[in-house]
Amino acid sequence: MSAPVRTAFERETVKVPITKILPTRALASAAKAGSKYKTIEASYPVVGIIEPPIVCRHPDGNFLLLDGHNRLAMLKDTGATEVECIVSTDDEGYTYNRHVSHLAPIQANRMILKALDAGVPDGRLAKALDRSLSTIRTSRTMLKDICAEALELLKDKPVATAALRLFKHVKPLRQIEMAELMNKMANYSKPYAAGLVSRTPAEYLVEQLKAKRPPRQKPEDLARMEVEMRTLEREILEIDESYGRNVVNLTIARAYVKKLLENARVAKYLATKHADLLTEFQRIQEAASLDS
Repeated sequence: MSAPVRTAFERETVKVPITKILPTRALASAAKAGSKYKTIEASYPVVGIIEPPIVCRHPDGNFLLLDGHNRLAMLKDTGATEVECIVSTDDEGYTYNRHVSHLAPIQANRMILKALDAGVPDGRLAKALDRSLSTIRTSRTMLKDICAEALELLKDKPVATAALRLFKHVKPLRQIEMAELMNKMANYSKPYAAGLVSRTPAEYLVEQLKAKRPPRQKPEDLARMEVEMRTLEREILEIDESYGRNVVNLTIARAYVKKLLENARVAKYLATKHADLLTEFQRIQEAASLDS
């Protein structure tokens, strides 16, 4: 008979005084200027905390913060005294962020469209997501004229919004080719998409754009691109040669740091005495992830 499965979290959320929550890493000073913090800050007055912070109980009556450092910092700045939390049944929480599937631009656009179709006012949605009203309104047409196959290939990729707009310059078959090339090169930027469009044969451009096709690259620009391509090829070969050795070293370092941070006493000591070291250890562990 198999042993019962132990739940990873307590069944009910708990309201925890913010003064009793101990961060497990120091929040970088630049984090509050980042888009992630700004989005949380803008959405809080409108929709509150959507994703409760994750904590675990400590024998001294406090709670170790496993996930939600930006949310906790924002709550402190607003003067909040308590927050609804999800309570983990163990302290192995230093890898939560590695397993979060962050919303890709295509998925985010579809989420916005669903909210708009459900009747959410565009002004309220813009405020909640910390986006301009024009951005929310143009979401309705952002994916228009891009074929379903190309969108499926890029649905979970960090493709730039400006790059998606360039897909509309070419026909569906070329859109699929572009999506496959972007996935192969793991390059989802606007310049790379623009380069693919510029190399598209005239018969694969949409009719209204053929007359507006940009002029051919100047010889000096082509020469510079060739140099950059040769440099890139050389760097890829160097990476390929050292990849195996680096993976072994990375695995060993990751295992050691993971074991160290899984110890709640060590984590609490570092959080209270050496927050800067804890931050660096966590960065090493996150950077050493071999899952992505």
